[in-house]
Amino acid sequence: MRIITGSAKGRKLVSPKGVETRPMQDRVKEALFSSLGALVLGARVADLYAGTGSIGLEALSRGAASAVFVESSRDASVTLKQNIVLIDLGGDVVVDTVERFLSRSRATFDLVFMDPPYPVEAETVQQTLANIIPRLSEGATVILHRRRGEEAPQAAGLELVDERRYGSTQIWRYEESLT
Repeated sequence: MRIITGSAKGRKLVSPKGVETRPMQDRVKEALFSSLGALVLGARVADLYAGTGSIGLEALSRGAASAVFVESSRDASVTLKQNIVLIDLGGDVVVDTVERFLSRSRATFDLVFMDPPYPVEAETVQQTLANIIPRLSEGATVILHRRRGEEAPQAAGLELVDERRYGSTQIWRYEESLT
């Protein structure tokens, strides 16, 4: 696992032992960021269910202004903090559940990456999407990474604008909407 491009291109990331985290494969990450293009530049990023932080760190390497990494696992957060130091582009780590973070935070984000563990129920994912909406800036983008074959969750205030499949995973892209 590594940073694909940008100012930290090629730097390797630390992965935790075991199967608690499921980092996005490099080829999927590369395709995702290619599709986002200039949306990353200057963005305030939230990496929810951050795990190793590879997605938020990739965004920082590609020019995001800031990143907040939310991870509930203390073990994964240790690895995440190591990766932030290795990449040396900053980032704030919040060791808490995504639900508590969203209910307590007053920050707004331009780009949100949401990669919940596969066992998280579809209803919980949909509720989390709804809880993200107050934390979005105008015109923000939300990326949701899930197992292939699931239905795209919907939330009032988010418009599904793209869906891509890569092997056993799929990526949904939502944009903040006023309708």
